[in-house]
Amino acid sequence: QVQVHESGGGLVQTGGSLRLSCKASGFAFDDFSMVWFRQAARKEREGLSCINWKGITPQYVDSVKGRFTISRDNANNTLYLQMNNLNPEDTGMYYCAAIRTAYCVDEWWDEGRVKYWGQGTQVTVSS
Repeated sequence: QVQVHESGGGLVQTGGSLRLSCKASGFAFDDFSMVWFRQAARKEREGLSCINWKGITPQYVDSVKGRFTISRDNANNTLYLQMNNLNPEDTGMYYCAAIRTAYCVDEWWDEGRVKYWGQGTQVTVSS
């Protein structure tokens, strides 16, 4: 049974930090690239960052580059997202997902590439 479970969300003030975790089970975690998505209220879900199966050469969208850091621990089937210097525009539900490629190829942010989704964890940044 595949399970993908995010944790670490919460309420934080502008300029603060949070570390999200995503624990996976039931599939070969290190066969997949992993992606963090975010969905803000009344907006479409967007891909934020991708990391390949080796845990190297991460990809970021411009809005989080320099503030967010993605990492993974294949020994423990866990994905992380360290988020620093948060602002209210970062508010949303954060999802981790396993995509159908071992590397963060073009259009890694495309939801059509997702094989497994987590249920999400809410992040709220107050001004």
